[in-house]
Amino acid sequence: MRALRRIFTHLLTAVLTAAITSLYWYGTYGRGSGGARAEPGPELVEKAVATAEGPVEVSLGPTGLAIPVSGIRPNQLVDTYKQARAGGARVHDAIDIMAPHGTPVIAAAPGRVEKLFFSKGGGGITAYVRSDDGKWIYYYAHLQDYAPGLKEGQKVERGSPIGRVGATGNANPDGPHLHFAIHRMVSGEDWHEGTAINPYPLLAGKR
Repeated sequence: MRALRRIFTHLLTAVLTAAITSLYWYGTYGRGSGGARAEPGPELVEKAVATAEGPVEVSLGPTGLAIPVSGIRPNQLVDTYKQARAGGARVHDAIDIMAPHGTPVIAAAPGRVEKLFFSKGGGGITAYVRSDDGKWIYYYAHLQDYAPGLKEGQKVERGSPIGRVGATGNANPDGPHLHFAIHRMVSGEDWHEGTAINPYPLLAGKR
């Protein structure tokens, strides 16, 4: 009888100890304000990345165009317009505006979204915005994603959200940036046509 009582006592003590320990760890790490929290699963992380938006800070160039990456100042821009690309087979015809992944990309000028296009081996996730007078196309490439609700035919104002800086297409993932181009258009030219002009002096005020 004593042996059974001793066994029962040991079992009860073990159960109570395990229960108290579990409650302690749950309270400290499961939902405590200062404890470690379980990491969200991959799906939650991807959803958060896809919907997160940062604050937008608009800087204007000397011509009134907005620098199309939030928080970038004119003196931070680099003229890459004539740099060689594709092993020297062509020139850049655009400028690269370096910024961290997810930095908001905004409209440089008012206009209408003419084309949202994905180019796997080129600009990746891209947006083409035609100016209100039809004479200019503003091209935004290598985006991480589009701004929520952005669609073709949509009217945008200077500073309106276009998307976020990324490295889609043929961009280096280690160097996220916005590839920004301006094309002068003549009557009848389609969204992918036009004559490239250098955005750098328009945004930075330097030749």
